[in-house]
Amino acid sequence: MIRNMKDGGMSNREIAEELGISRNTVRKLLNASSVNEHPHRQRTSKLDPYRDRIRDMIDKHNLSAIRILEEIRKQGYDGGYTILKDYCSTVRKDRRIPAVYRYETDPGKQSQVDFGEFGYIEIDGKRKKLYAFSMILGFSRMRYAEFTTDISTRNVIRMHLNAFRHFGGFTDTILYDNMKQVVLERKLKASESRFNGEFMSFSEYYGIIVRLCYPYRAQTKGKIENTIKYLRYNFWAGRTFQSLSDINVQCMEWLNKVNSQIHGTTHEIPHERLKKEQLNPMDSVQDYSIRIEEVRKISRDCYVSYKGNRYSVPWVHAGRVARVIESSTLKIQVDSNIMAEHDILPGTGCISRRKEHFEGLLKAIR
Repeated sequence: MIRNMKDGGMSNREIAEELGISRNTVRKLLNASSVNEHPHRQRTSKLDPYRDRIRDMIDKHNLSAIRILEEIRKQGYDGGYTILKDYCSTVRKDRRIPAVYRYETDPGKQSQVDFGEFGYIEIDGKRKKLYAFSMILGFSRMRYAEFTTDISTRNVIRMHLNAFRHFGGFTDTILYDNMKQVVLERKLKASESRFNGEFMSFSEYYGIIVRLCYPYRAQTKGKIENTIKYLRYNFWAGRTFQSLSDINVQCMEWLNKVNSQIHGTTHEIPHERLKKEQLNPMDSVQDYSIRIEEVRKISRDCYVSYKGNRYSVPWVHAGRVARVIESSTLKIQVDSNIMAEHDILPGTGCISRRKEHFEGLLKAIR
């Protein structure tokens, strides 16, 4: 056969590639006086019975050679690791990489949400884990981000509302990466999953359809994953912060900057593209009421610090521990009694002071 291929005009290299043998073997066979002088002898390997299984594990799950060794050891393989590693390397070179279709959303149809972890921060003498909540609009690529140490469902809802106000509305659907604040138990079919009832009440209130990413398929949430990465390396890295509120103040300044720059994918400015986003307006429904409770210590000068602002408390409670309750207003509870109530201050660095909270203090000091 080799001689016929050679007579047909093929080179030694072409014959070797066609038959999967070396050029030296082709040359020796062409120079041999008869077929009986064939120098090659077929060798067997302990790996041979497992080759199909190995290829299947790489194609379906892209397992490492170590993991594959564990699996085929269970099936009776008693050969070495090196020959397996070499074979896996050969298979991976031939492995097809699945093509990815870039999914672009229509205006107002979808946004994506995710969390990123950003180490630890000290608040009131306690070391707490720091997270970044992030949302991006699929069409305009407008971004929102907020740093927090509280990833309870109620606080996640609050940050959603902050994002909606930042954008001026909300999309028909929101895509999530199976976070526990949204879905408690993820099934292969999203409709069979067990969702977080508190969060679903919030989404149903606004008529938002909750979408879940396919398990182990990062491409479905590429926009938000890129946003978290951009936040980590373009905002967080190399900056210094004084407090959690300072982080969020600087983050908002950064957001205003990046949302005013040309986006690398759309080649348009997100702020300008937002005008075509067609969001559902916030004023189409009454504000969703949430209740958040946190424990705070009342300072010696009779204030409670909450989210970067200070709220006065009657002076007789200075130094005590209070429960701060945020709903439509901010209530400060000592023991079982509400001792102060304030309107929630916007921004940070502000003070809400009630004159009556300090009546009699000077006389008591004298």
